[in-house]
Amino acid sequence: MISLQHLHFSYRKGRPVLDDVSLSLRPGRIYGLLGRNGAGKSSLLYNICGLLFPQSGKSEVIGFDPSKREPSFLQQIYLLPEVFRLPDMDIAQYLQLFTPFYPAFDHSGFHQYLEVFEIPRNHQLSALSHGQQKKVLIAFAIATRAKVLLMDEPTNGLDIPSKHQFRKVIAGSLAEDQCMIISTHQVKDLDSLIDEVIIMDGTHVILQEPVTRITEKLSFRHVMSLEETEAPLYTEGALKGYAVVAVNRRQEHSRLDMEMFFNAVLLEKKSILPLFKQ
Repeated sequence: MISLQHLHFSYRKGRPVLDDVSLSLRPGRIYGLLGRNGAGKSSLLYNICGLLFPQSGKSEVIGFDPSKREPSFLQQIYLLPEVFRLPDMDIAQYLQLFTPFYPAFDHSGFHQYLEVFEIPRNHQLSALSHGQQKKVLIAFAIATRAKVLLMDEPTNGLDIPSKHQFRKVIAGSLAEDQCMIISTHQVKDLDSLIDEVIIMDGTHVILQEPVTRITEKLSFRHVMSLEETEAPLYTEGALKGYAVVAVNRRQEHSRLDMEMFFNAVLLEKKSILPLFKQ
């Protein structure tokens, strides 16, 4: 569905932002794109949707070259940016103006999502808070039924109840022929949503793995003493004892702690990354 091969991108003639990035993404999956601020996550999303163009490499998204920006391609891809500005109109006017661009737009679904987000149907957009405006855009993005949905830091500006609503809406929205990439540095917001994890560090993608394979290779535990765990790869102090990432030698089942895994990979690359090359 999305194939990136040896992508190189930089702004004008500055330092590389994406360096030899290759990814293969399938439909029916939600991908969590993780990385520090400035790691190139947004630039990668903008290359996928054709708003930025690579200096070299090849991109193919749902059978199209994104850089050509063909109308039949744009109808099937939607980017929710981190920074946005909504026009001074009500929600009904916004729908009337923008839904014609998306032939598969689900009006009924859009209003259901607004109900989950507790947003009045015909409110003036300019009268909404920033977080409420973002929830309108999230509802709109999902309702487009675009084949590729790209969300750049969608939980920024959302309060804790709204983040719960976001997870509820996303969890039941993806069809088998759709692919979603959610970029974030607020890693905990993606727990339980993600099918595959992509981690960027510097200008590179250093890991792409399904959640099932991560928990097959590693165990995530809380222990009172580090002596309870054989050779932990990564530890964090907790309120009671320690949170630990260790090699899953006994094939135990544990729930992926996305934030711990992200920190562990960045700090212990030499120990963790080789486990996924076996």
